[in-house]
Amino acid sequence: MAEIHPSAIVEPGAVIGEGCSIGPFAVIGPEVTLGPGVVVKSHAVVTGWTEIGAETVIFPFAVVGEVPQDLKYKGERTRLFVGARCRIREGATLNLGTEGGGGVTRVGDDCLLMTGAHVGHDATLGNRVILANQAAIAGHCWLGDDVIVGGLSGVHQWVRVGRGAIIGAVTMVTNDVLPHGLVQAPRGELDGLNLVGLKRRGVSRAEITALRAAYQMLAQGEGTFLDRARRLADETESPHVREMTDFILAATDRSFLTPQ
Repeated sequence: MAEIHPSAIVEPGAVIGEGCSIGPFAVIGPEVTLGPGVVVKSHAVVTGWTEIGAETVIFPFAVVGEVPQDLKYKGERTRLFVGARCRIREGATLNLGTEGGGGVTRVGDDCLLMTGAHVGHDATLGNRVILANQAAIAGHCWLGDDVIVGGLSGVHQWVRVGRGAIIGAVTMVTNDVLPHGLVQAPRGELDGLNLVGLKRRGVSRAEITALRAAYQMLAQGEGTFLDRARRLADETESPHVREMTDFILAATDRSFLTPQ
């Protein structure tokens, strides 16, 4: 049975799962679905056509499912999906999708969106993504699993950030980031591999060695960056390197941060 504070507003039509807790002065819109065990703390707002996965916690003053910050949005019916066991901290904002961007904003499981973090319209976040305080993900971005974005950093619209990459604090990212890449500096420079993250996830020494060799080849090999990636794809037997080359050779709306 759900626990709903008397001062909370739960509009008719909302679906409240078993074991949910809705705190004082929280607002739940009529098209919201809360999965089992979701906690919505005081003064948080969940609105729009929004689905929240099981055991996610939404902290005070977060606004989840409001309309996109996009002047092209004309009120079309679009959605937001948030996965299970996420933590959406104070003042974070997650917007619905837009018709022109596919109509869906999606956040995976076990994500941590810290104070003031923003997820823009039509963005996709994988599982276990961490957005530190005041990090902003613009519309149409794609972040793979296990990505970390440092505090006060921004990711430009349409940018892809590959699995396991880390972006340092106070960094502006305007180009695609390789899987397992390390990006820092005010204008977002690729500065190596996220070796700490690879080790923490239990990646073998052999795979890390293969990734380091691949990074050097991409940085210093003959031909253009794409030529090097194609040659690496033909030669590698490493699944992690294959993931990197597949990412590089896929279609993209942005250029790449390239190894230096």
